[in-house]
This record gives sequence, structure tokens and C-alpha cells, in this order.
Amino acid sequence: MLKGKTALVTGSTSGIGLGIAKALAAQGANIVMNGFGDVDGPKAEVAAFGVKVAYHGADMSKPAEIEAMITYAAEQFGRVDILVNNAGIQHVARIENFPIERWDAIIAINLSSAFHATRAALPAMQTAGWGRIINVASVHGLVASAEKSAYVTAKHGVVGLTKVTALENATTGVTCNAICPGWVLTPLVQKQVDAKAATLGISNDEAKKLLLGEKEPSLQFTTPEELGALAVFFCSPAGNNVRGVAWNMDGGWVAQ
Repeated sequence: MLKGKTALVTGSTSGIGLGIAKALAAQGANIVMNGFGDVDGPKAEVAAFGVKVAYHGADMSKPAEIEAMITYAAEQFGRVDILVNNAGIQHVARIENFPIERWDAIIAINLSSAFHATRAALPAMQTAGWGRIINVASVHGLVASAEKSAYVTAKHGVVGLTKVTALENATTGVTCNAICPGWVLTPLVQKQVDAKAATLGISNDEAKKLLLGEKEPSLQFTTPEELGALAVFFCSPAGNNVRGVAWNMDGGWVAQ
């Protein structure tokens, strides 16, 4: 379905981003990856679908590097047809104890990077008359949790940015939508599980059940594969008139 298209997925060397990159690759899209840590392993996983894969190590807190990444993607494969803004970090603390530098970093990477990447990728999409911008927000773009002020603020901002981008391009072939996952067992969430297990002196499995039980009625994690399938839907002909939605895959979290 996406053969000949190019998808740039930020934060795609693990977790949700890797799941989305693989799902788009399975549909034939060439992939530009971005992220930290192991690169060769994730690149090989995506390349296994028989598509071309490139990597750019842009620091998503730096606008100039984000612009350079969009330029690089265009040089490699022509243009960015599908932009998935997924890069994100987390820090947990009460507002009065929240380190200023962590607030600034979370806003930069979780929110501002989506704006800078969108701003740089939009003109080519508009000229071509087709494009898909998919912002990975969070259930925390729709509701709040204590001790996550920066993350919740950033993700609410991503949902707002999604709506404005969709409206500004509503009469074009460029769509913008947000995915709002609940708990996904990414390395980021695993750290929270590990911390809960250590604090309470319980097993990792028990900590997972406690974490899910606090918020997610289904008592199961959403998977990167499920999120990847939703991204593919947004890119399909069936998604042509899906514009500006914040689509939660959260096991009933927001329904409560």
C-alpha cells in the first residue's frame, strides 16, 4: 500500500517508534529512523521487510538538527511522505520539586520537536498533494496524572498541535492525527515498573499488575504492533478524511 513512500519516524530505535516503523515498512514504505542506543539491530529489523532504511541521529531538542534530518531524508529518498513524531522522554516529580532542566528537556523533545519537524516537512507534502503526519501523544494528552506535569503539558500540547495542523491543511491531501496510547511496555515504562517493584519490595509481574490496575481497566498493555496498525490505517485510503483526531488506545482508561 505504501510502496514508493518514505516515512520518517523519530525515536524509532525501540518501543513504539520501532513498532510503527516496522508496520509502515511491512506496507512497503522506505524508512528513515532516528533515536539513541543500538541502531544496527533496529535497522536490520526494519530492513528485513525488503525496504530501504536510513538513519539520522538528530538530537530532537535542537531545531537545527531536526531541520537537517528532514533535509537528509529528502536527499536519501526524495521527500518525507509520512512523518511520525514519536520521540519522547519522561521525568516524574511533584511540581514544587520538578527540576527546571528536566521540564525544559521534556517540553523540547516531547512537544517542540513535533512542531519543528512538522514545520520542515509540510511544504513538500503540500506541493505533492499528499502527506501523513502522525503525532504519538499519549493518554496523558487527554487526561492527567499526578507528578507528570511536564509530560502531561507536552502531550496536551501535541494534541493541540495536531488539531491546528489538521485544520490548516483540511482542504488538501495532507492529514494530521494523534495516537494516544495508554500503558505500553516500552523501556520508559519498564523503568517505572522496576521502580515500583523496588519501592514496594514485590516482583516485576506484581508491579505490572499494580501499574495497570491503577489506570487501565483492560489490565493489559497496548502493544507497539497495535499502534503500528493504527498508523497504517491513518496512511490508508480509509484514513483520507480522518483529520485532527486524538485516537486513544488505552484499554478503557479515558472511558472511566
